[in-house]
Amino acid sequence: MKKNVLILLISFLSIGYTNAQNCSKFYPLEDGTTIQITSYDRKGKVAATVDNKVLGVSESQGTETATIEAVVKDDKGKLIATSNYNISCTGNIVSIDFKSLMSPQIFEQFGEMDYEVTGTDLQIPNDIRVGQELPDANMDMAINMGGINMNMNVTMKDRKVIGQEEVTTPAGTFNCFVISYNLDMKMGMNQKGSAKQWIAEGVGMVKQEDYNKSGKVTSSSLLTAYSK
Repeated sequence: MKKNVLILLISFLSIGYTNAQNCSKFYPLEDGTTIQITSYDRKGKVAATVDNKVLGVSESQGTETATIEAVVKDDKGKLIATSNYNISCTGNIVSIDFKSLMSPQIFEQFGEMDYEVTGTDLQIPNDIRVGQELPDANMDMAINMGGINMNMNVTMKDRKVIGQEEVTTPAGTFNCFVISYNLDMKMGMNQKGSAKQWIAEGVGMVKQEDYNKSGKVTSSSLLTAYSK
């Protein structure tokens, strides 16, 4: 299960900027935009899909906030969970709700239990450039398992924009920035890994690969559908 928990960040960065009047360059600030992200196991078999939809956009005191619904299904199309998270934009900085760090596997393991999630939102500027370092983000999850309490912490650190690449997925071909980072997960014992994400203007996350401490791919995700 701990290996599955490291299949993170499937739905966040999943819907991109679609309106030139909005302040977010990469992330969703247009009502009705939909994106599908499909995750795969280490053998390339479908593990889950996350269908994201922008439910609405609000503005207050110079901050635009989009509310996104994420519908998570397993490899057979069975509903695992439905959740909401926010993406906000203030000036040049986009903040992604720490709740988006919850992967489909986390929902599948703990979705019917009582839990509380706190954390630090993920931030990225609109004007990212190769070589730029980005702030850390983390999620803390307190779970009540029938009277037994368990805590889990996931930290994304050492985030850096390492290059630009062209990526082709079932949804099209995109010019992407590549962001690498390290993952630390604490739940009873520590587990470490790393990941790369490919993000494109107007779309958001196009591709992601997760690696174990030996550098082998443990899971991946692709943009498989997009509409607005």
